[in-house]
Amino acid sequence: MNSTKTDATWTGMIPVDDTALAATDTGGTGIPLVYLNGQFATQGYWRRVIAELGEGPQWRHITYDERARGRSRRSQDYSFEAAVRDVDAVLAARDVDRAVLVGWSYGAYVAAHWASRNPARTIGAVLVDGAQPYDWLDEAMEVRIRKMFRRMGWFLPLLRPTGLAPRMTADQQADSNIEIGRISRVSELGPVLDRITVPTRYVVASGTSLGSRGDEQERIRAGLGAVTERNPNIRISAKVPSNHGAILKKDFRAVADAVRDAAEL
Repeated sequence: MNSTKTDATWTGMIPVDDTALAATDTGGTGIPLVYLNGQFATQGYWRRVIAELGEGPQWRHITYDERARGRSRRSQDYSFEAAVRDVDAVLAARDVDRAVLVGWSYGAYVAAHWASRNPARTIGAVLVDGAQPYDWLDEAMEVRIRKMFRRMGWFLPLLRPTGLAPRMTADQQADSNIEIGRISRVSELGPVLDRITVPTRYVVASGTSLGSRGDEQERIRAGLGAVTERNPNIRISAKVPSNHGAILKKDFRAVADAVRDAAEL
């Protein structure tokens, strides 16, 4: 299932393509958990979930910052496919054969795609308020997304030293957001989820997310009903009170419970 490569926590850089990813691996012989971040978040967002699960012999926690996020370096490729490839690079670098993937928001899409493509290497998956098939992207939404990131463009560089904003341009961030809108379409994401053959658990937030309006987010979440009806491997573990942005901070216990369930413990 996993390697005994190290019994001590390792922190370092993992080279991949034209960049290097900042990663942390608690080591040991426990079940490997690979945490996949929100679109512009960092590995630090998982600290409460990791603390709740504990760092004893049962689990091996592997976190990393995506390209140009946190302490990872810039790249010429911020595509979704690059993000999926990076999972392979991290697992190879840490000598891990099989793992539970735990993804929040953007990371949930990465986890779903990787699990769908690599059933023999996936123990289970936890999808935290993401990877919900819905046709929310149209031309008007694309314009809205680009305007939003351009409006924020002046102060985002000020946040970069704190790790709260990626080292990407406003247009690059908008492109990434628009790409995930295309990947979210029912015709695109539905078949990916249908192919998942391992225990997969959703933890669903309530309320809004950045850039959403009215009940948009709830309409997106409602699409999960059809997913769970078609695929018995997928279940909704919990719907929690916090909104999209606060779920890892306020409802980390529900996420940890879903991890235990997906790992079949």
